[in-house]
Amino acid sequence: MSARLDQIIATRIRQDVQSMHAYAVQDSRGMIKLDAMENPHRLPAQLRKELGERLAEVAINRYPGDRVGDLKQALAKHAKLPAGCDLMLGNGSDELISLLAMACDVPGATILAPVPGFVMYAMSAQLQGLKFVPVDLTPDFELDEKAMLDAIALHQPAIVYLAYPNNPTANLWNDAIIEKIVLAAPGLVVIDEAYLPFSSKSYLDRLARHEHVLLMRTLSKFGLAGVRIGYMMGRRELIAQVDKVRPPYNISVLNSEAALFALEHEDVFAQQAADLRAQRARVQDTLATLPGAQSWPSDANMILVRVPDPARTFEGMKARGVLVKNVSKMHPLLAGCLRLTVGTAEENTQMLSALQASL
Repeated sequence: MSARLDQIIATRIRQDVQSMHAYAVQDSRGMIKLDAMENPHRLPAQLRKELGERLAEVAINRYPGDRVGDLKQALAKHAKLPAGCDLMLGNGSDELISLLAMACDVPGATILAPVPGFVMYAMSAQLQGLKFVPVDLTPDFELDEKAMLDAIALHQPAIVYLAYPNNPTANLWNDAIIEKIVLAAPGLVVIDEAYLPFSSKSYLDRLARHEHVLLMRTLSKFGLAGVRIGYMMGRRELIAQVDKVRPPYNISVLNSEAALFALEHEDVFAQQAADLRAQRARVQDTLATLPGAQSWPSDANMILVRVPDPARTFEGMKARGVLVKNVSKMHPLLAGCLRLTVGTAEENTQMLSALQASL
């Protein structure tokens, strides 16, 4: 790097950005990829052919237009959007999280979330220049009711994030405690239901009761991680305000058409989710029999497991062609932990074999 470029970076790039680490994506080439909570199932061959033919007719020479509106209507129907509510689209949930930080960037604003949790809550706050307040979960990854309520009273956050279920711990939290947090929050409460296809509960039926609550979902875990469609629901007046900071044309015409096609075949994706829930139970049953491995109940398509030597186990599994996520250094409560994505039956067999051999 030249002295001039070094000087430009040192003086023109924010100091906090220079000290940050970029979001890391592991190289998965040649591996069984079980590190990112993706749906491992592809569309059947005939549907892939139909999708390709449909995308070929999309006018990619034009800016996105009415089809994005069609997608919003299809998602509203799919999600059973409550009366008086609206939804907005994001380029994945990541963009929605960033847009919320931008919209709520008033002087002294704070974002609060339980940790360990989804890293983008803190990263979006930092990039927008907001204060992020982490509140530790209990040792068994439950919400610490007193700590959460005390932190809300002290910091008066503009946004409280609650992942339902949580990432990377994969559990659902106590509904009564969530209700107390919602009632105590002076600003927005964002319930993140990214893993809804695998979860036994949703907050949707309570959305209409709380006008300051936003419900965030994604089609990534539905089976379209590569399409990048997130959506957020809430009171029409609130969505209208946040939607003002959304970039124009943030959803491409190809992504919109692919998502519409998927929603027209949602029964196929529902069958895939059912298979993954069954596979999750099978993996959990096997983990319970492995000496040296401690796992927790999951309501997502991932399972958190604690092992004696996470670095050795991670590298051992990788050497056997299976890529998982080593989260042991993300937070002290995750010491010794790996996060396993639930895959196909064959992938799970190989994953469990690699894990047992690497313990």
